[in-house]
Order: sequence, then C-alpha cells, then structure tokens
Amino acid sequence: MPRTPRTPNKALADDEDAYVPSPRRLARERYRRARTRRATAIAATSTLVTGAVLYLLITHSPGWDRTRETFFSAHYTRLALPRVLEGLWLNLRMLVVCGAAVLVIGLLLAVARTLRGPVFFPVRALATAYTDFFRGLPLIICLLMVVFGVPALRLQGVTSDPVLLGGAALVLTYSAYVAEVFRAGIDSVHPSQRAAARSLGLSSGQTLRFVVLPQAVRRVVPPLLNDLVSLQKDTGLVSIAGAVDAVYAAQIIAGKDFNYTPYVVAGLVFVALTIPMTRLTDWVTARMDRRRAQGGIV
Repeated sequence: MPRTPRTPNKALADDEDAYVPSPRRLARERYRRARTRRATAIAATSTLVTGAVLYLLITHSPGWDRTRETFFSAHYTRLALPRVLEGLWLNLRMLVVCGAAVLVIGLLLAVARTLRGPVFFPVRALATAYTDFFRGLPLIICLLMVVFGVPALRLQGVTSDPVLLGGAALVLTYSAYVAEVFRAGIDSVHPSQRAAARSLGLSSGQTLRFVVLPQAVRRVVPPLLNDLVSLQKDTGLVSIAGAVDAVYAAQIIAGKDFNYTPYVVAGLVFVALTIPMTRLTDWVTARMDRRRAQGGIV
C-alpha cells in the first residue's frame, strides 16, 4: 500500500519533536547564561560601590552644607522650573528653525565647493573662505559681533531683535561645520558612481542630484545628528543678547538672591533634552554600521 504523504505542518511538527539539543550545546548555553549573570552582578556591584564612594566623598566635604544650599535648594528648584521650561520653548523653536536653515545652507555650500571646472572657481573660493572663516571664529564672538554689531550699523529694514540676530549667528557658524560634513559625504562617493551615471546619459547636474547626493546624505546622517545636538545646547548662548530663553530665565532668578540653583535646573533640563537625541544618534549609527557590514549601503 502506498504511504500516506505527510502534510507540511505535520512534517514540521515531527521535525521539531525529533530535534534534541546535544549535551555540548546545552552546556554552552548554561555557560553563557552564567557568564551573563556574573557580568551583570559585577557591573551592578561596581556601580553601587562607586556611587556610594562619590556620595560619601561629596556629602562629607567641609563645604557641602553651603554648596547644597547654594546650588541644590529645593525652594529655588520649585521657583525656577516653571520659568525655565517656559524659556525652553524659545530654545526649541530656535533649534527647529536654525537647524533647517543650517542643513539647507550647509548643503549648498558643500555643493558649491565640489563644483568642477575653472568657471566655478570664484564660487568654490567664496564657499571655502566662508567655511574656513566661520569654522575658525568662536561662536561666542560671532554672536557678539552679530547681536551688537548689526544694530550699530543702523541699517534701514534690518531687525534688532536679539532672537533673530542670535539665530542668524548660530546659522552662520553651524552652516560652516555642516558644509564640511556634507562635503565629506560627497567626496566619499566612489568616482565610478559618477562615471556610471554619465555613461547612462545623465548630465553633471543630474548625476549630482540623483546619484551622488542621495548616497552622500545617507552616509553623513550620524554626524549631522551630532551637530544638531550641539546646536540644541548652543541655543542657550542667545541669552547674552537679552533673549529670555531657559538660561536667561535662570539668570534672572539667580541674580535676585545670588542662589545658583536655577542654573543647575536649566542645565539638567538641557541634559534631559539632549540625552534622547544622543541615544537616537547612537542607534542610527549602529543601524547604518550593520547595514554597511551586510552590504546594504552602497
């Protein structure tokens, strides 16, 4: 009599029932679990010991009572937190607007620096001079020059709003850094990509737009996110112009009673805002590294 064929589900169930891990594999898995538990226990113990030592060292220092009253006052924390969060809204708006402007201007500068041919030499020279100047100029000096220098010119139709002028200074400085990031991404695209695109009949502009830039932008996403993290922190520097952001709100409260707890509150707020962006940058970097290792990115 012919044998009755097994259905796929039944065959899979039979195969799973028939599989028995070898003693060596079971021993290896037990060893890995034991090693993981041991490493976790050592890390937890080391962390607790380090934290306890730091706590005892700080709290038993001679000036701890005065330091706690001046920098970690619960009363001033409750007083400063609402005003700092209100000022943080300005920092977030500046991050969004300035970040978008920085990405656009930085990409244009990078493209200008990579244009080929002698006819584009003046464009390349201007883009290079701009990048070199603002990368070398400290941000704080750029802010002072723009915020106080532009209104001193008394130009008609030019704003004297410290928020707009401070944002312009941030854009001027960070666009130079981002331009170099984009240029590095463009230069990292292999010349064979351009040659292949030109052999298919694409012009130089079409090759740059459809072949080079998409690959370059994907490759520089992690460093761009790092620059945005730095920009988020540096938006607090507009406080030197009088813009009431999170830092200036803390300065107003601290200046009344000479208690510096509001500065600590503002710093912790910025840290709480920066950590998620930093972890996102790490995740994107690790993801792209895995894809590149698997051959998923050209």
